[in-house]
Amino acid sequence: MTSPPSETLLDVRGLACPLPVLRAHRSLKSMQAGARLRVLATDRASVADFQSFCRETGHALVAFSEDGETLSFVIRRKSDTAVSPPVTE
Repeated sequence: MTSPPSETLLDVRGLACPLPVLRAHRSLKSMQAGARLRVLATDRASVADFQSFCRETGHALVAFSEDGETLSFVIRRKSDTAVSPPVTE
């Protein structure tokens, strides 16, 4: 049995757009490929912001949940290496 991947927690509750996404972006830059970042936010605009951010950057938004006014996003950092197509001769 494998253990679940560890997560880094980023608490940006109380910050307004665009700060939650900017802080998450800064955190993800220092993380290894495949690492997970859990972001706690309260700005409702963060839902659309994180969806767009992940779509545009290639990071994976793997989970989203709400608990009262707190929004929780789990983002998996993308790989820095592009996968090359196989060479055919």
